[in-house]
Amino acid sequence: MAEDGTLQSIRYKRGSLQLLDQRKLPLETTYLDIRDSADGWSAIRDMVVRGAPAIAIAAALSLAVEVHNLEQFSGTPNDASSLLANKLDYLVSSRPTAVNLSDAAIKLKEVISNVVATAADAETVFQAYIDAAEIMLQDDVASNKAIGSFGASFLRDHLKASPQLSVLTHCNTGSLATAGYGTALGVIRSLYAEGILQKAYCTETRPFNQGSRLTAFELVHDKIPATLIADSAAAALMNAGRVNAVVVGADRVAANGDTANKIGTYSLALAANHHGIPFYVAAPLTSIDLSLSSGQEIVIEERSPKELLNTRGGLGEQVAASGIPVWNPAFDVTPAKLIAGIITEKGVITKSGDAFDIRSFVQKAAAPLIV
Repeated sequence: MAEDGTLQSIRYKRGSLQLLDQRKLPLETTYLDIRDSADGWSAIRDMVVRGAPAIAIAAALSLAVEVHNLEQFSGTPNDASSLLANKLDYLVSSRPTAVNLSDAAIKLKEVISNVVATAADAETVFQAYIDAAEIMLQDDVASNKAIGSFGASFLRDHLKASPQLSVLTHCNTGSLATAGYGTALGVIRSLYAEGILQKAYCTETRPFNQGSRLTAFELVHDKIPATLIADSAAAALMNAGRVNAVVVGADRVAANGDTANKIGTYSLALAANHHGIPFYVAAPLTSIDLSLSSGQEIVIEERSPKELLNTRGGLGEQVAASGIPVWNPAFDVTPAKLIAGIITEKGVITKSGDAFDIRSFVQKAAAPLIV
């Protein structure tokens, strides 16, 4: 458990990494030892750890643990740089849709590149990498809390119809999906802390049930007033007037605001638009991919048919008819026209007219502060 009382998906100290096996929640709390990048790759691919920010941090730290515990490395600084770069590329291949993982790899490669030219030995390169990976862990928690704060303030100021707000969310975007606190669930946490949350609604999030297993688990743990619904009940809930806003996370946001998130997000956005309910995305700036002009360019991961054919997201007994073909995309893309705002750690990106100017927002956020 973190200092703020939230759950931890990642336990790290230099040379040691444990990941909470989220496949076993909420019935069993088990942490797995991650000894190297191969363990990290498997943990990410097999959904031991999931959520775009947590995936990136887990990958970076798995390699940090590996190089910290190397018994002997006789190569040059350039050899150390090549080793790290190759293993980062390998880790990125574990899950392709979330941009945070590839973004982390690019930034870590830049750190390595800046050090290798003047490094006296390979150990200097490895140490620079470890330091950078640890900073990413610290920065993620601070980023999530800022997202929560900006999101809560924005919703409070812009949704004045009710003294308290009921918010619907999808999948898991809390402490279990990040290094701590959460993105969309971080907004809900901040609303609750400020006394303006009436209720959180979470979808079950088929077929892997991240909502019923993980989000519900976090909400109960933190004693936040909440109700679990079936994915297919969301439109009826909105029609009943019980939802003031929808807030979801993101695995990748294109330059125009099109957003890839857990499968079923697009359906929620369509339903929210029909009922006149604002639909928000909460994500760190690392989830924004300015190299993609639209969501049509986002690669969508397809998961094993077993997740639909078997109980417990593919881990249990078969319940579907034998021989039936399966289409099981892990994500869908919500068009920017259905999104009211994108909540980041630097503020909320809103539309100018009918379109987002995300590029300008990111450039402004990255500019150095002049005092």
